[in-house]
Amino acid sequence: MKGLTRRDLLVGSAAALAPSTVLPTILVSTQAKPIVVASGNGHTVKNGGPRTCIEEAYRKIVGGDDVLESVVAGVNIVELDPADTSVGYGGLPNADGVVQLDSCVMHGTRRWAGGVAALEGVRTPSSVARLVAAGTDHHLLVGRGAQDFARQMGFTVEADLNSDRSRQLWLEWKRRIDPDHYLDPARRDGAALAMMREGLIDREHYWGTINCLGMNSKGEICGVTTTSGLAFKIPGRVGDSPILGAGLYVDNPVGAAGSTGRGEANLYNLCSFLVVEELRRGKHPKDAGFEALRRVAANTREKRLLDDRGRPAFGLSFYVLDAKGRYAGVNMSGRAMFSVCDENGPRRESCESLFP
Repeated sequence: MKGLTRRDLLVGSAAALAPSTVLPTILVSTQAKPIVVASGNGHTVKNGGPRTCIEEAYRKIVGGDDVLESVVAGVNIVELDPADTSVGYGGLPNADGVVQLDSCVMHGTRRWAGGVAALEGVRTPSSVARLVAAGTDHHLLVGRGAQDFARQMGFTVEADLNSDRSRQLWLEWKRRIDPDHYLDPARRDGAALAMMREGLIDREHYWGTINCLGMNSKGEICGVTTTSGLAFKIPGRVGDSPILGAGLYVDNPVGAAGSTGRGEANLYNLCSFLVVEELRRGKHPKDAGFEALRRVAANTREKRLLDDRGRPAFGLSFYVLDAKGRYAGVNMSGRAMFSVCDENGPRRESCESLFP
């Protein structure tokens, strides 16, 4: 018997697929489940309204609004609420008593990104960052240029974004340091940490920020990070929040990540980008976040930043959402919370710690 030729194989294949042959029907659903993932303060303050950040973002997403506009609307609630002293109006000021704000946004499907840094006088920097992404050819505007852009776009520019609370805390900090010398990090951190031990400053608000990630039923992913930065920072200091790949990164077919905590540690490692790349390699969001934390721990060498066991002594958290709808909140050590809103409602969940 002769061997089968290529023509014989093709004929046989055609016969196997004749109309009389019944093939199983496989239905593959492309419908994603809407979800919003945010830092812990995403489900704490309401600024006198009916909803928290994650509740508002989720409501708008399931109502059909653009995902980026939805998550920005969510963080606007926190930016406008002086009860959160780590974001927007009433955020803890820099060493000169001036509130300088940073923010970054990314739109996964439109491939938009925009940010502002050291922005003064505008309560909602995330809204300005969204306009940088949507209406300019740039990714980052800073300082006076960012403020001029905001004014040109119709934002109200105020002379002072301090609340009574943030101003009182700055004056207390000023009282505790030597005002005749330029800022010494150890002296600055010592005064601020003492204020945390005394309950004057919430630990999360010293390094605080808000990150919010959202996905709609089409699988479109967007994110925003916004902050008033490190409390009592050197004027002009810019942290990780407005920097693409550090405070936020979104790649729609893969997922998104954002952060809160010590910006300098995150910037050194571009961790949000690293987390998304780990998602691309197939890791679960928790494992991808842990990989970034391990990288930070390995690269932290200064003794002043380490505890008595040689581990990072600062706060750093990552919030991760992949394209499958899986999510995680991870932090370096201790207890921390993150926020989630999906079909099961809004809630806060505990972050998993690299060093429990």
